[in-house]
Amino acid sequence: MTRSRTSGNTPSQRQLRVGELIRRTLAEILQRGETGDPELESVSITVSEVRISPDLRHATAYVMPLGGGNAAGVIKALNRNRAMIRRIVTQDVNLRYSPEIGFSVDTSFEQADRTRALLESDAVRRDLEKE
Repeated sequence: MTRSRTSGNTPSQRQLRVGELIRRTLAEILQRGETGDPELESVSITVSEVRISPDLRHATAYVMPLGGGNAAGVIKALNRNRAMIRRIVTQDVNLRYSPEIGFSVDTSFEQADRTRALLESDAVRRDLEKE
C-alpha cells in the first residue's frame, strides 16, 4: 500500500501542477472550439479548476458557462465529447497516463454570492455594530 505524502484530502504538489496544466489545456481547447460540437462552440466556458486523483488517472473539471445559463446542457455536451477532449488533452500534455476526465458544474461562484449577500444583510450589520 502506497501512502500519500500529504495528510487527509490535501492534494499533493504534483496533483496541483497536473491539474493546473490540464485546466489550462481544457480552457484553450474550448476557446479554440476543437470539439466540433456546435453546442459547445456557441458558448464561452470557464474552466475554474481541475481536481485530479492521487494516481493521476481520473480528473474532474469544474466548469461554468458564461453567465451561468444552460449549465446542465453544457455539462451534458462536455461529457458527450469527453473521449475526444481526452485525446486532445493527451496530445497537448505529456503524461504517463491520460486521465479520464469528467465534467461538473462549478458552484463556487454561487457560494461566493450567497456569502457576500449574507455579509451584506441587515442582521449581520446589526451584529457587527454591537461589537
